[in-house]
Amino acid sequence: MKFAEKLAKLRAEKSLKQSEVAEAVGISRRNYISYETEGRYPRNREIYYKLAGVFGCDVNYLLTEDEEFIARAGEEYGEGGYKDAEKLVSQLIGLFAGGELSEEDRDAVMRALTEAYFECKAENKKYAPKKSRKSKNEEGDGG
Repeated sequence: MKFAEKLAKLRAEKSLKQSEVAEAVGISRRNYISYETEGRYPRNREIYYKLAGVFGCDVNYLLTEDEEFIARAGEEYGEGGYKDAEKLVSQLIGLFAGGELSEEDRDAVMRALTEAYFECKAENKKYAPKKSRKSKNEEGDGG
C-alpha cells in the first residue's frame, strides 16, 4: 500500500478532515493534500512522526511501502532478513522523501535494490557457517 493510500485510510478510520490532520501536524492543508492525493512525500522526516502520532500508528507503517519485499525477505531469510529488509526500506523512504525522483524512477530504484538485496543474501548464504545453515529437510523432519 502506498503512502498516500495509507494516509487516506488512516484519516477515514479516524473520521478526520484533511485540514484537521494538516493543522495537527503543523503543515498547510495544501501540503497534506499533496501527500494524500498527489503521491508526494514529506520533505522533513519529523512529519512522519507527527502523522504517526495523529493517526496512532507506528511510524514504520508510514515509512514502509514495500511490504511485499519485507514479507518475502522474512519468508526466505527469517527474522534477520525481515529486519534487514525493513531497515533498508525505511532508509530508502527517508532518502526518497522530498527528493526529485519521479514515482516511476523511485519504483525502478526500489526494484533494482530489491534484486540486489536478494542476490546478496543468496550469495552470502554460501559463506555462512555450516552450523547456522539448515537444509529444508532438516527443518522439516524435526532433526
